[in-house]
Amino acid sequence: MVPLAQVTEEACREAEIYKAAGIDGLIIENMHDRPYTVGVGAEITATMTVICATVKKTCPLLPVGVQILCAANQEAVAVALASGLDFIRAEGFVFSHVADEGILNACAGDLLRYRKRIGAEHVQVFADIKKKHSAHALTADVDVAETAKAAEFFLADGVVLTGTATGLEADPKELEEVRHAVKIPVLVGSGVTLENVKDYLDANALIVGSYFKKGGYWANDLDPDRVKRFMDHAGKVRG
Repeated sequence: MVPLAQVTEEACREAEIYKAAGIDGLIIENMHDRPYTVGVGAEITATMTVICATVKKTCPLLPVGVQILCAANQEAVAVALASGLDFIRAEGFVFSHVADEGILNACAGDLLRYRKRIGAEHVQVFADIKKKHSAHALTADVDVAETAKAAEFFLADGVVLTGTATGLEADPKELEEVRHAVKIPVLVGSGVTLENVKDYLDANALIVGSYFKKGGYWANDLDPDRVKRFMDHAGKVRG
């Protein structure tokens, strides 16, 4: 087990690298906390609060968000409120599906009522649609655009489009479909690289993780050179 102080120090070190490279915002996630469980312990919520609050102090002017795996969306809202964060990324917002952790049921109603109850309505909720690492046979008759419409109808602040797994690219055609289907922001949440970023310029935001790591693999250390090259290139292609 890695001590919390060491994890927090590493998170802040990475945040400084991202900030220096001109990143537009940050999202903190317990990606290494495998295997994920449906229902997290209080220790995870407490740990994420400490890390998030410290990173926000490191980057007070950047938008910062949090995702807590697996589907710990209410806990993420509580962490965001306590830490002064700006948004969360939520799994299972609309339509049930089978994830690798088990069955996840839609949570929009409970989540947004909880957000209001604790006074966190300023914390935005960006909802995954047809999310990665999941089977969607239960909703095979509902396409990604209709799923996005449902998330918008259920008051998501934005939707997140992904490929089928971490590091795998989203379908640019699906991005076009979703962009035309909703008026809320559309984020691309996996598989963005230096080579394909041009395919996602119509997205409102890009969540980039794996590409910034050494060798482009999510579990490796952060590679400052890859971050800088990507941001330099992104600055050119987005004008």
